[in-house]
Amino acid sequence: MQFDVITIFPHLFDSFLNESLIKKSIQKKLNKICVHNLRKWSEGKRRQVDDRPYGGGPGMVLMAKPIIKAIKSLKQKDNKKSKVILLSPAGKQFNQKMAEKFSKLNQLILICGRYEGIDARVEKIVDEKISVGPYILSGGELAAMVIIESVSRLVPGYLGNPQSLKEETYSAKGNGQSEYPQYTRPEVLEINGKKYRVPKVLLSGNHKKIKEWREKKIGGLNKTLKHKGH
Repeated sequence: MQFDVITIFPHLFDSFLNESLIKKSIQKKLNKICVHNLRKWSEGKRRQVDDRPYGGGPGMVLMAKPIIKAIKSLKQKDNKKSKVILLSPAGKQFNQKMAEKFSKLNQLILICGRYEGIDARVEKIVDEKISVGPYILSGGELAAMVIIESVSRLVPGYLGNPQSLKEETYSAKGNGQSEYPQYTRPEVLEINGKKYRVPKVLLSGNHKKIKEWREKKIGGLNKTLKHKGH
């Protein structure tokens, strides 16, 4: 799958693309992630990409023309499996169903806003406006990383153990339910003078009982969350 990110701060992605599973997925050619500097499509000596808003007001607005040129240059021609996403706090909130839908595409173009926003006319040529949560960020770069990470891990071969996807909280199997508690060594852990032990059933080797215990824990956690209004 190919991700094309349009931003005015491309170096924000340097560390993200060179660590952990994202780096490995690029090396294995499972994903192709290209970060593009919007100024490449700007005009004039100053490579200007922003200007003052019509009607007055604080801050600057990203200009439509460079973004439109970038989209037209990057979008794979005659490809129905290509989508252009504008990252905006006013967009639909991103969730696991969207991630699963995007993972079936061939190309995802992510437009990162900055300053006071983007000229609204850009919305005429995007497929969707998406937000990663009900809060404000300085720009869309972190949101783009969230989407790339979430979608990439659904690409076959990304995770070492595909079974991990099936048991995750927001997987199709998980149906958005909470996961059961997880434990690892040591068997007994002392915290502030009190000893905490791994539940005996997890040490029993009885897979049927372990499965029953985990299902019971998931049920209890979801009842608690529902009661609290989560």
